[in-house]
Amino acid sequence: MIVFKSKKFNELTTKELLDIMELRSEVFVVEQNCVYQDIDGKDHEAIHIIGFNDQKKIIAYSRILAKGNAYLEYPAIGRIVVSPKSRGKKIGHRLLDISLQKTEELYPKETIKISAQSHLVPFYNTHGFTSIGEEYLEDGIPHIAMLLKK
Repeated sequence: MIVFKSKKFNELTTKELLDIMELRSEVFVVEQNCVYQDIDGKDHEAIHIIGFNDQKKIIAYSRILAKGNAYLEYPAIGRIVVSPKSRGKKIGHRLLDISLQKTEELYPKETIKISAQSHLVPFYNTHGFTSIGEEYLEDGIPHIAMLLKK
């Protein structure tokens, strides 16, 4: 059973922060073979959505950013990640659903923007997101901007 928690930066324990960074690095840097600056100065302003397994290990994560932090006109959800060992169990769908619920709670009726890896567009489409604009490279990986209008 996965337990999801929502925390502000100052509510994270040192271990939770380290485990979040380890998961993000495992997937976004190592698995995707992408050297980029993951620690971007936005984590301290974010709401962190954390999925813990039965052993209290972090296996899923996303962060919510206020309007003006990632995008001038929209709140955003980013760094959406599920541990490779935990995939194929619909955890990503649960993570995104919880992230969307929290974003709606914080920013009612606001359109949400994400920068989605292009191969994940069908996943985000199932949650109501629609692509806008042209595909672009972000850190060498094809991405597309997507909106979820409320």
